[in-house]
Amino acid sequence: MATTSDIRKGLCIKYSNDIYKIIEFLHVKPGKGPAFVRTKLKSVTTGKVIDNTFSAGHKIEDIRVETNKFQYLYAEGEQFHFMNVDDYNQITINKSIIDAPDLLKEGELVTISINTEDSMPLSVDMPASVILEVIHTEPGVKGNTATNATKPATVETGARINVPLFINEGDKIKVDTEKGAYQERIKE
Repeated sequence: MATTSDIRKGLCIKYSNDIYKIIEFLHVKPGKGPAFVRTKLKSVTTGKVIDNTFSAGHKIEDIRVETNKFQYLYAEGEQFHFMNVDDYNQITINKSIIDAPDLLKEGELVTISINTEDSMPLSVDMPASVILEVIHTEPGVKGNTATNATKPATVETGARINVPLFINEGDKIKVDTEKGAYQERIKE
């Protein structure tokens, strides 16, 4: 059993007969009254996100998880196939568990959390950013760098991302996986 002082981002807990992953938390100590912890919890089974407040010292049941590096191999419908980079075992994960499946490129390394009790995958943590090639967008115009205007672009994985006007087809861009947003153009 853990307490609210053990809460951290990425911790998996049992709550309301389900397993949740903590995606955000904030310890609050008001001037009047007891301290508490505001959390944003994401169900690992349904993907539903809920807000919850725990009072200070509240006991929470944490889940023992094992994290390993896996390489993304390929998708087959709603199933995504990954290979453990240490022992080469392969696992299949449902698309709903992955936060940004449309940004996954074959060969990409991800961190997968697995419940040690029943060996079920709980979550797939993408890298902070990925580098993808733009395969379709309107032609860029030289000098269009002063404004924050954007245009839609399709990247090699099929995801659609808004990019600045100066981006052309064939350019490699860095994409933030948490927000699915353009970060910068990669020069080679």
